[in-house]
Amino acid sequence: MKKNAIKARLLSAPYLVWAAIFVVAPMGMVVYYAFTDRSGAFTLDNVLSLSAYGPALWRSVSYAAVATLFCLLIAYPLAYIMYRSSASAQRLLMMLCMLPMWMNFLIRTYSWIAILAKTGLLNQIFNAFGVGPFRFINTPAAVILGMVYNFLPYMIMPIYSVMSKLNYNLIEAAEDLGCNGGQVLRRVILPLTMPGVLSGITMVFVPSVSTFYISQKLGGGKFFLIGDSIEMQFQSAYNYNLGAALSLVLMLMIVVCMIVMNHFAADEEAMLP
Repeated sequence: MKKNAIKARLLSAPYLVWAAIFVVAPMGMVVYYAFTDRSGAFTLDNVLSLSAYGPALWRSVSYAAVATLFCLLIAYPLAYIMYRSSASAQRLLMMLCMLPMWMNFLIRTYSWIAILAKTGLLNQIFNAFGVGPFRFINTPAAVILGMVYNFLPYMIMPIYSVMSKLNYNLIEAAEDLGCNGGQVLRRVILPLTMPGVLSGITMVFVPSVSTFYISQKLGGGKFFLIGDSIEMQFQSAYNYNLGAALSLVLMLMIVVCMIVMNHFAADEEAMLP
């Protein structure tokens, strides 16, 4: 028994070293820079100056929340369609969902400029019908659209993964007991797939609230998000201390969100048969 425990520790040692170097150490550096000035002296000035970035933080949270909601509304029916499809159709739909992820994130985002621009594909279609042009680019809707497009697979995959493990006998039993389609969805499928929904919400909200490239390209830099603030401090202002303080606040907010989501996910899993 003792020999097995030693072997387990030796096998886990490389992963612990990797986590210490690439996870714990960077987070420690963020905390250090957040509470020091350029000379390395302890200070709270960086934290106290964060109130000026409240609008950017609120905008980031609101955009991310709207994008997450749209992803959920789109992903859940798609995941259900995949679940009810044949094995070959499931593989095809899975490939179509993952296909955009094979391209670079920047290219995927930049391609929407060609679609939403004043002379882009969408306005060209409207012009063919004698209407427009409309302003799609450099709007909050364009930023949210970019978030939804880029992070939608992160919502589909967890929901589909949970749905694929559902016991179809439970659905048939509910139908035999008189439940219609809506009741089966509300009382059987939705409660059983809630862990996947919560996981998808977390996986979409976290990158959405911290993104910055999408807002720069599709928002034209007019809608300053917290990610833009952090990027500016590190790349333009060279104020690593303030940038670290902003990053620390964002990390804490994300950790709180993940703790809340995991708490609800644990409650839902405990209710599963």
